[in-house]
Amino acid sequence: MRAVLQRASRASVTVDGAVTAAFDRQGIVALVGVTHEDGPDQVATVARKIAELRILDDEKSVTDVNAPVIVVSQFTLYADVRKGRRPSWNGAAPGPVAEPLVEAVVAALRERGLEVGTGVFGAHMDVELVNDGPITILVEA
Repeated sequence: MRAVLQRASRASVTVDGAVTAAFDRQGIVALVGVTHEDGPDQVATVARKIAELRILDDEKSVTDVNAPVIVVSQFTLYADVRKGRRPSWNGAAPGPVAEPLVEAVVAALRERGLEVGTGVFGAHMDVELVNDGPITILVEA
């Protein structure tokens, strides 16, 4: 499982003209990709990193300051571009495998009492954010 965490001062996700998630204070946008071998251990690690990495102002974590999180499924994190000009998506888990694991990350964050918004799995999404810092962290589990 891979996650790209971006510290943002504001962010939103829009699907078919409707906003599905948004925040307007410092928080984290987490783009989460799933590969074939992922399971509960990877879910727990990624959720813990999203919640506990000290990447907000004053070296605080999302948990420390109850910052908002938006989780967006992102199969393209497993693109293989080593050959040619067309990415291969073979490393990404198929939807029936990936969707429950992304939802499990969201559930694990919510179990911590965090405010978590999401995109819509498999939909075309417009993700807007102001990267604060900029700070972008790659997490692999």
